[in-house]
Amino acid sequence: MRNIWWVATVLVLAFVGIARADEAPTLAQNDMVLGNASAPITIFEYASMTCPHCAEFDTEIFPKVKTDWIDSGKAKLIFRDYPLDQVAVRASIVARCAPPDRFYSFIDVLFHNQRNWATSTDVDQALTRLARLGGLSPDKLDACRADKDLSDRILNSRLVAQNEYGVDSTPTFFINGKKVVGALPYEDFSKALSAAMADAGTAATRFAQGTHPVHSE
Repeated sequence: MRNIWWVATVLVLAFVGIARADEAPTLAQNDMVLGNASAPITIFEYASMTCPHCAEFDTEIFPKVKTDWIDSGKAKLIFRDYPLDQVAVRASIVARCAPPDRFYSFIDVLFHNQRNWATSTDVDQALTRLARLGGLSPDKLDACRADKDLSDRILNSRLVAQNEYGVDSTPTFFINGKKVVGALPYEDFSKALSAAMADAGTAATRFAQGTHPVHSE
């Protein structure tokens, strides 16, 4: 029954709307922000919890990005779900069930242990063990798993990214609106961040000098 539900969802994602890759995401009310909210660089990350390349980015590349760019106040990160399969939805539910201040810790734990739970013969049981280690009670987790609005929000995150921002693979990033695809080496990812910082500095200078772009109706 669950497999039928997932196939039906994928068909909806495939046929609803047309991708408009000229657009980029903006902050929403329910976004979890990692870092200084006023940081000049905004990184949106679209990832699937079952994506090996996403786990590679989180474990191998992101720690240095966090140290050099987020902890220093130059950038902030917003993680958004782009589930590639039903198992990814179930893992995202666990992360979204965590208290807001522990959301990114849960994301890290899930990615660091991806090979264990994603290939388990009982995925829900494996995820439940991780959730309990993270302090989530069985009752709280059961309530989250039964929350259709939560699973719908996770699926809708992919729907919007696919149809409005042209996201078709994971991980995909938007750095101050510019799309960056794939788990790039830190040096390449850092170059994209440096370019965004330079652009932000130029824009701030123009604003201070009163040379704002003119928009005609």
